[in-house]
Amino acid sequence: MSRMNYVFTSESVSEGHPDKVCDRISDAVLDAFLTEEPNARVACETFATTNTVVVGGEVGLSTPEKTKAMVARVEAIVRDCVRDIGYEQDKFHWNTLKVHNLLHEQSAHIAQGVDRDGAGDQGIMFGYACQETPELMPAPIQYSHAILRRLAEVRKSGAEPTLGPDAKSQLSLRYEDGKPVEVTSIVLSTQHMLESQTSADIRAIVEPHIRAILPSGWITDKTEWWVNPTGTFVIGGPDGDAGLTGRKIIVDTYGGAAPHGGGAFSGKDPTKVDRSAAYAARYLAKNVVAAGLAERCTLQVSYAIGVAKPLSIYVDTHGTGAVDATAIERAVAECMDLTPRGIREKLGLNKPIYARTSAYGHFGRAATADGGFSWEKTDLIDALKAAVK
Repeated sequence: MSRMNYVFTSESVSEGHPDKVCDRISDAVLDAFLTEEPNARVACETFATTNTVVVGGEVGLSTPEKTKAMVARVEAIVRDCVRDIGYEQDKFHWNTLKVHNLLHEQSAHIAQGVDRDGAGDQGIMFGYACQETPELMPAPIQYSHAILRRLAEVRKSGAEPTLGPDAKSQLSLRYEDGKPVEVTSIVLSTQHMLESQTSADIRAIVEPHIRAILPSGWITDKTEWWVNPTGTFVIGGPDGDAGLTGRKIIVDTYGGAAPHGGGAFSGKDPTKVDRSAAYAARYLAKNVVAAGLAERCTLQVSYAIGVAKPLSIYVDTHGTGAVDATAIERAVAECMDLTPRGIREKLGLNKPIYARTSAYGHFGRAATADGGFSWEKTDLIDALKAAVK
C-alpha cells in the first residue's frame, strides 16, 4: 500500500537557466521549420556558454534548397530567443554573442523508417496524472513552475526590475492522507542586477509573489525559507554555467513524482516518439483521471524505430482505480491511435507550438486556440467511460 503521510520535493528552473536557454533555442528552431513545412524533420541540439551559442543536429525540408535557406536563418533565431529571455550581460548579450551553426540534413537511414510512418526511435515513454491540483498534476512541480512564471512576469513587466533571468525554485510539501497540506521548505535562488542586494533584500522582493501563488494556509510559521542561500547571484545564465538542450527532463515532466523514459523533448519534431508519445501518454493518463477511472494514473508506452504500432501499453492506478488497470489498457488502445502518425493527427502536433513549452513544464498548462498544449485537453472522457464498460 502507498504511503499516505510523507514529504515530497520538486524543483523548477526559469527560462533564463542555461539549460532552458538551450531548450528555448532548439524549440524555436523547430517552430521555424514547422512554420515553413508541417512535415519538417528537426533534431536540434544547442550548447551555450560565455558569449557563445553552438547549434547542431539534423534538419530537413522538402528540398535541399529550402533546408539550406532555413538553416541560414538560425543565427537570427538564436539572437531573438536570448533577447526575449532578457540577457544583456557583458559576457552573454543577445547582440554580441557568437553563434556557431552546425545544422545539417537528416540522415537518410533515420528518415527511411520515419517515412514509412514508423517511430523515429526506439524507447519508452510515461504519462502521469493525479488529483492533487486542478491541472491534475503533482503539486510540488506545478507550484514550483508557477512561482518562477510569476517572477518572470514581474521581471519583464518592469514591476521587479532588479530580478535577473536565471532562477531556480524548489518546494517541499508535506502530505497527510495522501494530500498536500503544508509547505515545509521553500528554496528560491534568483539572479539579481545589483551587487549590493542581500539575500534578505531578495526575499523581500519575491516573498509576496510566492505567497500569492501558493494555496492559502500552506505556508506556516514552520515553513523554512532559503532565498539566495549562497548570497550574491549577479553572474547568471550561460556565463555563470554552461547550458545544454535536454538536461532538465524531470523539470519538464512531473518533478520526480512519476517515472521518466529518459528521452528529452526540446528540439525534436513530433515524428520523434520521445516527444509525441510522451505527450500522448500524458493526454491519456489525464483523461483517465478526469473520467474518474482512477485518482492517480501512470501510463507507459514503448516503441521500436521504424515500427508504427506501440510494442506495449501499461497502466498503473496505484490502488486508486475504479476499474481494473487491464480494462483501462484496453480502453486507451481502443480510444486513441497510438501510432506516431495517429498521435500527430489526434493532437495536431505538426504545428509551430513548441517554443512555449521550453520553460515552466510541458504538462499542466492550458490548451490554447492555436493548438498549443493540445495534450492537456480532457475530451476523451466519454469515450474512455464507454470503452471500460
